[in-house]
Parts: sequence; C-alpha cells; structure tokens
Amino acid sequence: MSRITRQKGVLELLSIAIVLGIWELVAVFIVGKTFTLPSFHEVATSFYDLRKDIPGDVAISLKRFAIGLLWAAVVGIPIGAAMGWFKSMERMFDPIIQVIRPIPPIAWIPFALVWFHLTDYGAGFVVFIGALFPILINTYAGFKSVPRRLVETAQVLGRTKSYGLIRFVAFPYAAPSIFTGIRISMGVGWMCIIAAEMIGFKSGLGFRLWQRFWFLHQMDNLMAYMILIGVVALVMDYVFRYLTERRLLRWYKEV
Repeated sequence: MSRITRQKGVLELLSIAIVLGIWELVAVFIVGKTFTLPSFHEVATSFYDLRKDIPGDVAISLKRFAIGLLWAAVVGIPIGAAMGWFKSMERMFDPIIQVIRPIPPIAWIPFALVWFHLTDYGAGFVVFIGALFPILINTYAGFKSVPRRLVETAQVLGRTKSYGLIRFVAFPYAAPSIFTGIRISMGVGWMCIIAAEMIGFKSGLGFRLWQRFWFLHQMDNLMAYMILIGVVALVMDYVFRYLTERRLLRWYKEV
C-alpha cells in the first residue's frame, strides 16, 4: 500500500509541475503581459510579498464562513429531517423552499447589509443562504430513503416512538447523506463569502481581491489570492473528509 501511495503522490506532483511549467511558458513567451496573464514566478513572488496580509484575511473570511455554515446546519438539518420523516412537514415546507431556493445568494446582499450592516453576521448571512439548501435537501433525501424494513425491525425490538426511530434508525442511516450535503455546502458557502466580500464588505479575501488588487491592476497579487482561495477550500475539504469518512463514519464503511 505504501508503494502505491508513493506512486500516486509522484503522479500528483508531476501533474502539478506540468501545469505550472505550461503556465510559465505561456505567460512569458506567448502572452508576455503581466496584466493579461501573470507568470508563475511573479505570482510566487506575490505570495512572499503578501505574507503579512494573508493570515489576517484568511482568518476574517473563515470566521464569516463558519458563522454562515453553522447556522445553515442548525436550521437545515432539523427541517430536512422533519420533511423526510413526516409527510405533513414535507407538504408544509416544500413550496416555500422551491420558491426561495432558486434565488442566488448574492441577491440577498442588500438585505444582509440592511439587517446586519457591515458585520461578520451580515457576510455570514449570505453564506447561510447559499449553504442552507444543499444541507436541507440532502438531509431530506437521507431521511426519505430509510428502508421500511429497518423501521419495522426497530419497532419489533421496542423502538415504537418517532423520537427513538429517528435517533437510532433514521439519523444513522441518513448521516452519510447529511455529511455529503454539508460538504457541498462548504464549497457553495466559500464561494458566497468571497463574492459577498467583493461586493459589499470592507475586509477579507474577497475585499482584498477586488477592491485592492483589481482596482490597482495588480494582477500578480490578484492571481495569488485566487490560488490562495482555492488552496484554503482544498484544505477544508480534506480535513472535513478525514473527520467524517475516517472518524465519524468509519462504522459505515465497515458495514
């Protein structure tokens, strides 16, 4: 297994090196203009020049992102579970969700500014809107797909009340779907926080990207922050997958 892992690591590093090499060649010998396409070595230099600003900007954006994602989970999981388990709840909430869900999260920025002003909660509200529906819908799908035979087996074993069935049957069965919804919401929410900071807020990665680098035409710095945004998202996704797949849902793989 270690040999296979090393081979995969070599292939991954090789693919990254090829992409960076092509990027450098195209930027230097074909495009030749930093404003149109900064080269890799210029972007790498920008990372070094911006090393003092990066930690603070990442921390601000992550804080806002966490606020929105937390509230999306707090609201989305109970509503999705109720809709998937109780027919009456599904009929009650489904029309409302189908009307609100297609509205882009960015369209809520004016209300976020009016209701919460230029605060972390205002930016977090935009994340909440974007992250809510993937969590809610995946939770609903997980609870809705609980096999009838599992419910009947639990009832035979004495779990006759809805609370016990939800806690010991439906929720464990739906857990992989719920975590999938959270993972999708993390990607959507991260994009939302960057967009919100670009449009209506005065700090964070998105603000720096748009209000500082673009308006000053510092395209090398702009590209550096674009890569930084992707790397932060990648790290968050890896950490989340490790905690869920190898820790919280380890029993599910064994089953």
